[in-house]
Amino acid sequence: MRTEDFDTIISADRLMLVDFYATRCGACRAMNGTLERVALAMSDIATLINIDTTAEEHIELVHRYNIKRVPTLIIFRRGESLWRMSGIISFERLCQIIRRQQPRNIY
Repeated sequence: MRTEDFDTIISADRLMLVDFYATRCGACRAMNGTLERVALAMSDIATLINIDTTAEEHIELVHRYNIKRVPTLIIFRRGESLWRMSGIISFERLCQIIRRQQPRNIY
């Protein structure tokens, strides 16, 4: 994914859960199933984007977001980082965090 495409995607009004991972990372592999479940369970409010930190095309993003540990998860909306965490997180906790970031309609 080109950096320009990434910037367009995270600028959406929808929540974007970005997974910065590395293919040789054991914790990243451990999170794969959880992230797949979250993507399905939260598909109505959030989209999962996977960024391989070892891919040459993603080096600029890795530097921009100061990714030092993987997995690092960041939730974006309208280009703004709303939440960030490095390490392993449970399905239940991640779903709870995504729901909290969901915009509320106030009438």
